[in-house]
Amino acid sequence: MGSLSTKCFFDEITNTATYLIADKLSKKCAVIDSVLNFDPYSATTSTVLADQLITYVKEQDWQCMWILETHAHADHLTAAPYLQEHLGGKIAIGRQITAIQTLFKPVFNLEESFATDGSQFDQLLNDEDILPLGNLSITVLHTPGHTPGCVSYVIENAAFIGDTLFMPDYGTARCDFPGGDASTLYQSIQKILALPSNTQLFTGHDYKAPNRDVYAWQSSVAEQKQQNIHIHERVTIEEFITFRKQRDASLSMPKLILPAVQINIRAGHLPPVSENGRHYLSLPLNAFGNK
Repeated sequence: MGSLSTKCFFDEITNTATYLIADKLSKKCAVIDSVLNFDPYSATTSTVLADQLITYVKEQDWQCMWILETHAHADHLTAAPYLQEHLGGKIAIGRQITAIQTLFKPVFNLEESFATDGSQFDQLLNDEDILPLGNLSITVLHTPGHTPGCVSYVIENAAFIGDTLFMPDYGTARCDFPGGDASTLYQSIQKILALPSNTQLFTGHDYKAPNRDVYAWQSSVAEQKQQNIHIHERVTIEEFITFRKQRDASLSMPKLILPAVQINIRAGHLPPVSENGRHYLSLPLNAFGNK
C-alpha cells in the first residue's frame, strides 16, 4: 500500500478493532475508533489500550492529525479526548451525529445545556470530504444504516468500514438501534462494494464466526461480494431486509450500550461534574424494549 501503514489494536473484551493509520514518509497518522476501557460492574474507566497506542505512536515519532469515529458506538467507550490530550489531532465524526444527539438527549434526560449541534467534536464530516494525512488523503463515505451517522474512511487501497460489514463468515451489522434501517444499510454496503475489487476492507469488530478460532478483521471487496453470508452479490434488498429484521429481533442489546452512547455522543467527554464532585451516567429503565 505504498507509504500507508496500518496497525490494528484489538480489544478482546469489546471485540473492537482500533486502527492506527499513517503516512510513513511524512510521519503523519490518524486513529480510527479508539477504545476506553470500562468495567460495567464498578463503573470505572482505564486507559490500558489507549496507552498502548500512545506508546507506539511516540516510538514511531509520528504526529497524530486525526482521531476519527465511524459512528457513536453502542458497544464501547471512545478514548478520543485522552488520545487528543497526549497526541494532539482533531476529533471528527460524521455530520449526522447531530441526529443521534437529538435522538438520545431525551432518552438519557441529559442536561438542558447539552448541545445537539455536534459542537463537542472538532470537525463534522460530510460525504466525500477529503482529509489530508501527510502525502496521503482520506476520503469520507457516508454509510448509514447501522446508525444514521455512520461513515467509512477510504485511503489508498484500504477502507475502514466500521460496523457496516463484518468478516464474510460473520455477516453484517444490526439495524435495530434507534435510527437504524436495514434498507439504508443495504444501500450503504453497495456503496462500499462498488470500490475496486482488491480494496482491503477493515471492519470495526470481530466476534469469531462458528468454526473459526482466531480473530480476523481484514477482507477485500471481492471476498465480501462472493462470500458474505448475509449480503453476497446474489442477495436482493428485499431478502436482506427480511433477514435483518428477523435476526435483529433475536439479539440482545450490547452490555455497554447505556454508558457507551452517553459518552460517545459527547465525543468521549464525561458529563458535567455534579455538586458532590462526581460524574454520573443515566440508567433509563425500559428504554430499549424487553430484549
